Amino acid sequence: MKALQLEKPLAWRRVEIPEPQPPGPGEALLRVHRVGICGTDLSGYLGKMPFFSYPRIPGHELGVEVLAVGEGVSNVQPGDRCSVEPYINCQRCYACQRGYTNACQHHKTLGVMCDGGLAERIVLPARKLHPAPALSHDQAALVETLAIGCHAIDRAQPRPGEHVLVIGAGPIGLSVIEFARLSGAKSVVTDLQPSRLAFVREKMRVPDTFQTRGDDSDFESLAALSSGQMADVIVDATGNARSMARAMDFAAHGARVVFVGITQQNLEFPHAPVLHRRELTLMASRNARTGDFPRIIDLIGSGRIDTRPWITHHARMDDVPNMFGQWLDPATGVIKAVVEV
Repeated sequence: MKALQLEKPLAWRRVEIPEPQPPGPGEALLRVHRVGICGTDLSGYLGKMPFFSYPRIPGHELGVEVLAVGEGVSNVQPGDRCSVEPYINCQRCYACQRGYTNACQHHKTLGVMCDGGLAERIVLPARKLHPAPALSHDQAALVETLAIGCHAIDRAQPRPGEHVLVIGAGPIGLSVIEFARLSGAKSVVTDLQPSRLAFVREKMRVPDTFQTRGDDSDFESLAALSSGQMADVIVDATGNARSMARAMDFAAHGARVVFVGITQQNLEFPHAPVLHRRELTLMASRNARTGDFPRIIDLIGSGRIDTRPWITHHARMDDVPNMFGQWLDPATGVIKAVVEV
């Protein structure tokens, strides 16, 4: 069957791979209908993703259909439309036993540490499937992106009326905005790209934005949008070391700072005048929890999250090698590209 493989950075290869084996106990055979492209895939293509290995079949944002199930599977049946929780955890380590399945000590993300969904069919543990009968395949493929923002906001626990500064208005930043809104907090969004800020204002209906300039005017812009109080929660979704090191400077006293982006570089920031004096809480946010997926499926199905503005680009699987480089260029207006398998 057909698949797409990143042989090495910048090098796609169309490959023929064997059909999956019939599903074993606890497994399901799936037809892949949609694959969302995210920052992890773009970083893997560029060779900048720290957890990515090659050669690799990418794809972890998946909208799938169940074709067959193995012995003991009761949560899904053939014909079910599902979203995939792509974090394969061992269920045995200390983190898993304590419920931190998103931070499993032996964690593997589909399409990153093991082969993913840019193939016609795939076998996965059925426990990683979340039925989404009311969602389109496009919508089902968006659930994982939204789950990243859901978990980041759950980490920060913003309260109604608090100011949440979202740094970086890519897909992960947009998912943070969705859940900040549902918390009752007030979002302020900053990004380097004016086009992304325009999308936030026009499509996400968040009026308070400012362009990142990297100087003191950024703090003045935030102060003007927060009645001088700065931000109660800062979520940095850039994965840029300079931005992450600077994030605390936007914090109000007693604020929470969440790093949802990933960098391979060391971070340096002042302790006494900023972290200690303001008694800040610094947190990482990795992946998402199992319970986030059915919650998001319900939110999309009920119309509380509108996914229509998200998908700006479509491509067929055979066209991805020729089109992928375009999705790296902000000038194309790409927010979320979805591959039809």
